[in-house]
Amino acid sequence: MKQIILGTAGHIDHGKTALIKALTGIDTDRLKEEKLRGITIELGFAHLKLPSGLTIGIVDVPGHERFVKHMVAGATGIDLVALIIAADEGVMPQTREHLEICSLLDIEHGLIIVTKIDLADKEWLNLVRDDVSSFLTGTFLQDAPMVEVSSKTGKGIKELTITLDELAKKVSERPPGNFFRLPIDRVFTMKGFGTVVTGATASGHIDVGSEVTIYPKGIRSKVRGIQVYHQGVPSVKAGLRTAINLQGLEKEAIIRGDVVAEKDSLKPTHMVDAVLEYLDSAPKKLQNRTKVRFHCGTSEIIATVILLDRDSLSPGDQCFAQFRLERPTVVLSKDRFVIRSYSPIRTIGGGYILNPLPPKKKRFSKDVLEELTVLDKGADQAIVEQHIKGGRLQGRSKTDLSFLTNLSNKDIDEPINRLLSNNVIFESDMENEIFIHAEFYNKAKEEIVKILGDYHRRFPLKKGLIKEELRSKIAGNVKEKLFNQLINDLIQDALIVRDKDIIRARDHQIRLLKDQEELRSQIEQIYLKEGLEPPYFKDLNRNIKEGGGMDLLEIMVKDGTLIKVKEDLFFHKKVIEKLKRGLVDFIKEKGEITTPELKKLTGVSRKYTIPLIEYFDKIQLTVRIGDKRILRKRQ
Repeated sequence: MKQIILGTAGHIDHGKTALIKALTGIDTDRLKEEKLRGITIELGFAHLKLPSGLTIGIVDVPGHERFVKHMVAGATGIDLVALIIAADEGVMPQTREHLEICSLLDIEHGLIIVTKIDLADKEWLNLVRDDVSSFLTGTFLQDAPMVEVSSKTGKGIKELTITLDELAKKVSERPPGNFFRLPIDRVFTMKGFGTVVTGATASGHIDVGSEVTIYPKGIRSKVRGIQVYHQGVPSVKAGLRTAINLQGLEKEAIIRGDVVAEKDSLKPTHMVDAVLEYLDSAPKKLQNRTKVRFHCGTSEIIATVILLDRDSLSPGDQCFAQFRLERPTVVLSKDRFVIRSYSPIRTIGGGYILNPLPPKKKRFSKDVLEELTVLDKGADQAIVEQHIKGGRLQGRSKTDLSFLTNLSNKDIDEPINRLLSNNVIFESDMENEIFIHAEFYNKAKEEIVKILGDYHRRFPLKKGLIKEELRSKIAGNVKEKLFNQLINDLIQDALIVRDKDIIRARDHQIRLLKDQEELRSQIEQIYLKEGLEPPYFKDLNRNIKEGGGMDLLEIMVKDGTLIKVKEDLFFHKKVIEKLKRGLVDFIKEKGEITTPELKKLTGVSRKYTIPLIEYFDKIQLTVRIGDKRILRKRQ
């Protein structure tokens, strides 16, 4: 059955609470202070079964200007508004402000209820009717039905019930939504049950026993029980006034404005991007960086307005804005919000969310304004593409995209698959379903080629860059899986070559200049001349006036001219080969060799003998048995 929530709106002492009691039999003023002062301070709740069998939830809001923030919290999630106007007073300041708030929250359906008709004569009632009609011209309620009642005498209550039933039939059922969310408007404890929270279920559904997270604090809990209109139910869906008994939580851990949601489904933020609509009735222009009271869901947060395409916003105009919040909140795309001036407090505007988790935006940026235009006016595919672009080289996971777009995993598959088939995006991590935009993917490939080109120009004698060193040089902290994909693509494109862990440009070849060839020859002659007693390379390199000896050494080791025996100790390959032959002949004749015997064979000190015999062990020519060496295999 369709779920409808009716909310009241109107000036203080216009009979909202008395009307609900006359209509439902429920007194929504539950606080002692409310009874004493005769005014509604907090939100009140009731329900009414209509003649058609439909039960509607009712939210009674305070009318006093000091409690408009409670009214905004109560108006969140309502489908139908009853604008209450007392016959003895007519349209008053909070009547206007409440109607503006309902408009900003995009409430489309409602009715006007003229109360206290027992206090007005026929002539005065005619004046009130004309006043109300004039006031509502151009608003969403201009063609709404008007019912006149007296809560004291009961006159008009039956007609009101019939009108509500007819209106409720016209209200479309609330879309189920992607994520379960319950913005909390009341927290209390019940003996034997513990902490209970109430609110209007904004979207999704939840079952008893489900795990939930309370945002923005990230508190984990479990649904112990659910009630709708004081009846226990196994589950709840969007559009219902709901009470949830949370397991294992103290009342003090939760406040109005927090949100109960599916476990790990939302992401807290200190910033939101939005379309800001500034009311015609605003008293002055809104300047960039103005402090305002940001109301979304049931929360009120002080925020700074950043106007992204202008320095001031005139009454009646709208623009893209970023709100920077003094404490975190959780929202979804297209959520409605209201802003009120910091001081004096009054409603000045509102709008809807475009990006629920944006980075800090640069003002007057063409790219920023184009991005927000897509998020505002674009189809699902364009919006998904824009968010993937926003992920740059980190990409966006399917889970993140579902949150950012407020689309279900099923609904988001179609735009993702279209973008993939058109090569607009790539899947950089199949296991975690992470997607990257082609624009950034191709830029990363170009950057890799450029990095290698610059490196080869700076170090022409080096073969290339170690793979991980190359990854660290790419702007944007590229993840390993994406990097490997980029490298494989560039290899297939015949732009780079991978040799084990070394990456180089395909056309890079080490070519020595004339002076480098001469230096190479000089180094080689030194190692040939010194034989089995070569200098340590650090000492040799210190005396090379031209420098660049280390690069040449790497080349000579790579092409086999020199052999590295241990750190900084190299021998010419001809010297090693000659010693190897002598060593093999000695062991074949004697069957084994000791270190002193090798020392005698080479005629050099232990400084060279020990590294040499260990080198022959390492290349598996010899094997050590005790203090002796034998040939590892038949030579």
